[in-house]
Amino acid sequence: MSISVDWSDLPPELLETIAKKLKIHKDYVRFRAVCLAWRTAAPRIPKHLPCQLPWLMLPRGTSPDQRSDLRSFISVTDDKIHLLTLPEDSDSHRRCGSSHGWLVILEETPLISIVNPLTQSKHQLPPLSSFPNVTKFDPREIGREYTLKTSDGDVYTCNLKEMRDSFIKKVIFSSSPSNEDVDYYAVAILNQTGDLAYCKKGDRCWKFIDDANSFCEDVVFHKGYCYAVSKFGTIAVCDVSGSSPTVYFIETPRQIGGDMQYLVPWNDELLLVTRYMEVEFNMDQNKLDILYKTTEFRVYKLVSNGPKWESMSGLDGWALFLGENCSISFRASDYPGCKGNCIYFTDDYSEWNYNVQQWSSMAASDLDYSKSTLIMRWWFNEEFVKYKC
Repeated sequence: MSISVDWSDLPPELLETIAKKLKIHKDYVRFRAVCLAWRTAAPRIPKHLPCQLPWLMLPRGTSPDQRSDLRSFISVTDDKIHLLTLPEDSDSHRRCGSSHGWLVILEETPLISIVNPLTQSKHQLPPLSSFPNVTKFDPREIGREYTLKTSDGDVYTCNLKEMRDSFIKKVIFSSSPSNEDVDYYAVAILNQTGDLAYCKKGDRCWKFIDDANSFCEDVVFHKGYCYAVSKFGTIAVCDVSGSSPTVYFIETPRQIGGDMQYLVPWNDELLLVTRYMEVEFNMDQNKLDILYKTTEFRVYKLVSNGPKWESMSGLDGWALFLGENCSISFRASDYPGCKGNCIYFTDDYSEWNYNVQQWSSMAASDLDYSKSTLIMRWWFNEEFVKYKC
């Protein structure tokens, strides 16, 4: 004799226990979609879920729907394409990084917007005109709207497009802007000067981290501090939580060679990943194409005794995600579809490919579970590339 069970009548405390056992975002979405009782027992934005694997954001024009506000994302977990509405990502806008599930968007105005593609939330960071080296912004000076001052005291002007495209290299956050209970910090790398600037949630202007202005290869928040790396692998550790930033340095032996440096928190430690490139020149129909090709990665672990960078031959089953975003790492066995001892990376070197790339990585608190799609963040062109250590 079969017994009929009404799953909607399960005790709320049991449903809550089951929901907290779920570790994959997609499973959590499906759990809440079962019925009203299950949805009520599981909060829309849970606090227990770990960061999920990034989604690959494809170039414009790859969406099967020709709507200009739709963008396509590839999920590594299930190898499927998901569509998200992202009207902020238009041809007149530029993305300059992603962190904790939020994209940083610049346009031909002083505004710096941050957007969460899943929740459609949008906030503003202090504007471009509030950086310390911007001495004047006058929209009436067509073609010379911004006046900037170098560290040597020289003065030059920039137009709106130049500021959008070249002033900021990338922006990262200390924590998710979705968490209203926590004050987050944003750190920006400036392209031409190599300065590091920061602001706190609610600030009206950016401030420089004066002692770390040559540590501009990459930045990452790790154990409550901002770590910045120079071209030669030396580290500046910045505390931006006080009234003024404090900086101390980790002087490691110089790392010679390589074209790009990335800092990645890994298994409670810090990695330095050096990327090697080669340039290819192709002449086709009197047109010169310059192609940048990644040939090698070398991975080092920061060892405090010394201190020094210790070369690593493997990642102990972890996977790294690198690019013009906040680089992250995952234990591959915890995520279906993720391959261990691999580096997933984006083409963030070539100016020619800049507008067709980026990823996304988001924390659990960034997800809107009333939607059936999930996301993470970075940039890349049509093909997904991975390099085995």
